Amino acid sequence: MKVALSKGMAIALFCFGLASTNPTVAQEKKPTVDRKWWKEAVVYQIYPRSFKDTDGDGVGDLKGIIQKLDYIKSLGIDVVWLNPIYGSPNADNGYDISDYQSIMKEFGTMEDFDALLKGMHERGLKLVMDLVVNHSSDEHKWFQESRKSRDNPYRDYYHWWPAEKGKPAFRPGAFEADGSGWRYDKQTDSYYLHYFSYKQPDLNWENPKLRQEIYSMMNWWFQKGIDGFRMDVIPFIAKDTTFPVITQADLDKNYQGRWDIFMASGPHLHDYLKEMNKEVLSKYDVMALAEGAGMTLKSAHDFVDADRKELDMGYHFEGTNLGYIPGYFKKMNPNWSLIDFKKIYSDWDAVYDQKGWGTIYLGNHDQPRMTSRWGNDAPEFRAVSSKMLTTFLLSMKGTPYYYNGDEIGMVNAKFNKIEDYRDIETIAEYEKVKIAGGDLKQFIEDQKTGGARDNGRTPFQWDSSKNGGFSTAEPWLKVNDNHTVLNAAAQEKDPNSVLNYFRRMTKLRKSKPVLVYGKYTLLDKNNPNVYAYTRELDGKKVLVLLNFSAKNAIANTGINLKNAKILIDNYATLSKKATLRPYEALVLELK
Repeated sequence: MKVALSKGMAIALFCFGLASTNPTVAQEKKPTVDRKWWKEAVVYQIYPRSFKDTDGDGVGDLKGIIQKLDYIKSLGIDVVWLNPIYGSPNADNGYDISDYQSIMKEFGTMEDFDALLKGMHERGLKLVMDLVVNHSSDEHKWFQESRKSRDNPYRDYYHWWPAEKGKPAFRPGAFEADGSGWRYDKQTDSYYLHYFSYKQPDLNWENPKLRQEIYSMMNWWFQKGIDGFRMDVIPFIAKDTTFPVITQADLDKNYQGRWDIFMASGPHLHDYLKEMNKEVLSKYDVMALAEGAGMTLKSAHDFVDADRKELDMGYHFEGTNLGYIPGYFKKMNPNWSLIDFKKIYSDWDAVYDQKGWGTIYLGNHDQPRMTSRWGNDAPEFRAVSSKMLTTFLLSMKGTPYYYNGDEIGMVNAKFNKIEDYRDIETIAEYEKVKIAGGDLKQFIEDQKTGGARDNGRTPFQWDSSKNGGFSTAEPWLKVNDNHTVLNAAAQEKDPNSVLNYFRRMTKLRKSKPVLVYGKYTLLDKNNPNVYAYTRELDGKKVLVLLNFSAKNAIANTGINLKNAKILIDNYATLSKKATLRPYEALVLELK
């Protein structure tokens, strides 16, 4: 059903000369706010295994990133967040680190890394590394020593429970078919803790020697010249080493019924983060981001308030968790509510309204593709919905994190069989369903639209050639079949492509401080199809209108748009009908 825009909108768009879709925007004066480079940055996440292969082994590498540095710079981004490239046996694609001060052989050498860092800095790009210190690989020398004997000097680098005390109280192990976070080790007749895979034993942060080892390693990387760390599940590092029994009633009473909130509430957590800041972070002009697993609206400020001297930013999971339902792991309800979506992002904006700083993201290496999850990957809507989501990410308050491939509108691979998946999490969940006698066919169907992490990890689609130009060899993970029509090379030639829209949007954000620091105000909050809000700073005001539906829709903002100016829209031409078209996005400057 076509629904007309308000009379004011119709007049504004079509009677007052608002048809410019790619304006030349003068730089505005500096805002009267606490400016930081990491607040103004657009962060681009690169999953190196899937970005570009140069040595023909089917795995992306550092030289591949170096080869594409000019492309990366052309996007208008400021910071690259690089997923783990350290020495690793790859049980969890590099999140199981066996050597923190070496480079995984598949990715290259330390000389390659030095060349990459130099090339980025020469182009004005900053590099943020992925720091994984809740756990290590079971092949790390610390753990290899730790498991040799109970009196080994490295024993207390990990959490051990002697078997003569009985089985330890249950803790979840996310990547295990039996769901247990404890693993029996015969050599010393003990159990060790692992919140994820048994190949990823948890480090014992209660041991000051272990903490100093980590701080020394972090300083080493900063002295090499990196610009920050994204800290993997950093809220989980602190444990109650008595490991008391935790019942569901305990979780319900104290932790909203959730294990992740319990695990993010360990004793001395903030003592450790303050110590990290003192020993490392405060010595450099860098950014420190927490992957905020278990972080809540109530606890967010404990991590990021400047006066606490801990971290700079954290990203929450409430937005990306919207629509996941019980049953098969990360099964998704495709009929999630935009009203709920708006409430989540408005509530999190309010947390940082007076102090602290937030983040905004819709996809990463642990999530399905942004366009499939939050837009519409049908051929007729893929491009326009991808552009709409880009508009959202780059017009909200908070540092935006943008995942590689989303700038060309890559979508879920939607594999048809478990053999096509490589992700440790999906394989473990498949086994859980199998053990429970569940519907395996339905599980595979759920992964096509839901939470399978490999949906976001398929190789980058550079061109229409074999393997999408990613590699001359068979890739470690299948390339999406649609690479023949959806690829960067084709979009470079099209001024109205998803790729070139992303470049326009990053340019607009940089030219308008109001889009970085401006106060956010939600409008028309009960509209089930349109997300509308304003950003306001130093007398400048911008209105953002986003149609999240596949039908025409209206936003009832109550704003007089007589003198408004369109800064950007995601359709090639303005409609002559007074409607927000399917997945249309408009950013208007108000007078």
